[in-house]
Amino acid sequence: MKNISIRLFVLFLFLSALATPSVRAEEPHKHGEEEKFNAGEMIMHHVADEHQWHFATIGHTHVTLPLPIIIYDTNKGLKIFSSSHFYHSADGTHEGYKMEHEHISALDGAKLYDFSITKNVASLIISFILLLTIFFTVAKSYKSRSGKSPKGLQSALEPIIVFIRDEVAKNNIGEKHYRRFVPYLLTLFFFIWINNLLGLIPGGANLTGNIAVTLTLALITFFVVNFNGKGTYWGHIFAMPGVPKWLLIIMTPVEIVGVFMKPFSLMVRLFANITAGHIILLSFLSMIFIFESLAVSPAVAIFSTFINLIELLVAALQAYIFTVLTASYIGAAVEEHHH
Repeated sequence: MKNISIRLFVLFLFLSALATPSVRAEEPHKHGEEEKFNAGEMIMHHVADEHQWHFATIGHTHVTLPLPIIIYDTNKGLKIFSSSHFYHSADGTHEGYKMEHEHISALDGAKLYDFSITKNVASLIISFILLLTIFFTVAKSYKSRSGKSPKGLQSALEPIIVFIRDEVAKNNIGEKHYRRFVPYLLTLFFFIWINNLLGLIPGGANLTGNIAVTLTLALITFFVVNFNGKGTYWGHIFAMPGVPKWLLIIMTPVEIVGVFMKPFSLMVRLFANITAGHIILLSFLSMIFIFESLAVSPAVAIFSTFINLIELLVAALQAYIFTVLTASYIGAAVEEHHH
């Protein structure tokens, strides 16, 4: 596994180096007069995915890292080049391809399959490497310090791991089945939590605020729950015991809808809460530019700091809520019939 993580990291560096040898600054287009600040456009730009990594704006210079464009053209085959060709082009085109609103299309109408490394994909790779590094370090610590008190990173993470195991998995799934679901629940919690925290770093990607990511997490939970569903679970959905036959005509469709609404609620809750947090924080920061005065900056700084502290709490809270709801859904699916 260590070799796999190292190879993925080297691959990511190679692809980034292919795009550009270093972080570079690019000048905005000149329009004769300075454009008026658009708060909505700025906020949506920061919460959306893109084909470059924007770190900071210094004066009129945008410090960005262009990411690799990897597309398969049904007419021309595989194409790999830097996204900077699109961003530096006056009309957003390069070698017969055009990027408009971060969507790449072929000028000749050919069908494209886009495998590009976007900002969210790059952040996902980084979080993957970070998670592997953290837990291989903790596992190594447990092996080398067997029988001894925890120390360092092992000591910091052990209370969280024990809490997820005992208070979330065991309490919601039950003594008989909880052990085989603990690895999934731990992975889920730490993946969401770490990516929530990475999204709060200035210039970080809004990975858990991307609905495609939350959809994937919800779908995994959906399959885990329903593939492990016992006869009792399916019996309560299609033929609830103690319910009159005529009432099943109404209740059964409601229960079937509920099966799909559970992962849907997981998807929307995480996406909406994380995205809303970023939008609120960026809205406060935008007030300085909207009022065009530094007089509001002390109030903005206070409110922004307060919101940022709340976001640190929300980062852990949303990871916990997603994990505990997943555990409760699994618990309902694997529950044995009680006489």
